[in-house]
Amino acid sequence: MASKKLRNLKIGIIGLGPRSPAQILGTKAVGNAVITAICDCDETRIEPALKRFRENKMKRPRVYLDHRELLADPEVEAVMVPTSWNAHVPIAIDAMRAGKYVAFEVGGACSIQQLWNLVHTSEETGIPCMMLENCCYGRDEMLVLNLVRQGRFGELVYCEGGYEHNLAGMACSLEHQRERAIQNLRRNGDLYPTHALGPIAKILNINRGNRFVSLTSTATKARGFAAAAEKRGWAGTGGHRVFNKGDVVTTVIKCANGEVVTLKHCVSLPRPYSRDCRVQGTKGLWLEDAKGIFIEGFSKVEEVGPPGGTWHVEKWDPVDSYYEQHDHPLWKRFRDNVTGGHGGMDTLVVQAFFDAVRHRAPTPIDVYDCAAWMSITCLSEESIAMGSAPVPVPDFTNGKWIRREPERSSPWMLSEIYPG
Repeated sequence: MASKKLRNLKIGIIGLGPRSPAQILGTKAVGNAVITAICDCDETRIEPALKRFRENKMKRPRVYLDHRELLADPEVEAVMVPTSWNAHVPIAIDAMRAGKYVAFEVGGACSIQQLWNLVHTSEETGIPCMMLENCCYGRDEMLVLNLVRQGRFGELVYCEGGYEHNLAGMACSLEHQRERAIQNLRRNGDLYPTHALGPIAKILNINRGNRFVSLTSTATKARGFAAAAEKRGWAGTGGHRVFNKGDVVTTVIKCANGEVVTLKHCVSLPRPYSRDCRVQGTKGLWLEDAKGIFIEGFSKVEEVGPPGGTWHVEKWDPVDSYYEQHDHPLWKRFRDNVTGGHGGMDTLVVQAFFDAVRHRAPTPIDVYDCAAWMSITCLSEESIAMGSAPVPVPDFTNGKWIRREPERSSPWMLSEIYPG
């Protein structure tokens, strides 16, 4: 994937927690970029990170314990931020004020005011920020984006997605102050909306001719985390705890153009992993868990039943049967040598960020996307707290969504399909 014609970008990593190995190794996999500095306020994380550099024959970076010192380093031109969720926005704001491009890991917001601060900082400094939402570059998500832009699904009316992942064991990591565990202990909302919502938002042209208008959210009772802790005798929890987070949180979002999006968040009950995506149009749909696509007039329809009383049964086409003709151009380009975590999309999203940095161009996931997607967390909390009352979603573009300038044409663009 690397090109020898490109100069090496100088990248800083702020935060050396569980997601930092993906950032470090992803940077190496992409090529044409070097990590010149790393930072974590927890000094015990420094040496394990440096060991990873040595093991992968990467040059030793400069080390900082204060992210503001790293941001003042002239040998850093852009930063990636795999910190705890609550630190993403404050560090991103500091980075933009320091003139550095910044990309932060996924997670929800703490407050709407925080998101307005993020938007205003990017607008005032002219420096882009990006969420590293890797699922926007997943193969199937990009395949569906391509099919939608070709008109194969007709007019879109409904989308669905979620984060459904059995993480109940994290109830026993409270003594170690694990970020996810603490968030689920104290909050009740969709705490992790963007894996499904990011690709859906791009498919629905959110912030580019469409926007989220309002939402309602509801939560079930909370039993899963307590059950998991009970099995372990409450070891690692610091004693019996009452978890605020309902086992299943369902959020319904209304869009300006009339589409409806349903999101589910479930991380405390036994189940296989799923992002539970569905994209439904007037002519067809994609259903992730069925691993299938159905397009009217193209997909197979069987006639069953006795003579004179037959009926039609629609059949799913396997998603992979669409790869040859309809794979997204980006995946056609890289599918034979894409590397990195989560099927390669970790590397692709980092590559997309680096491309924007190199060209001093807007990022394909911009500050308005970040704010709209992250807002779902605190807005869903608000709705649940008010008995599932409707709450408005702010227009973080301040009206720009009605008629945005076209996205910069590049292989990494997500609003349209790059023709090259």
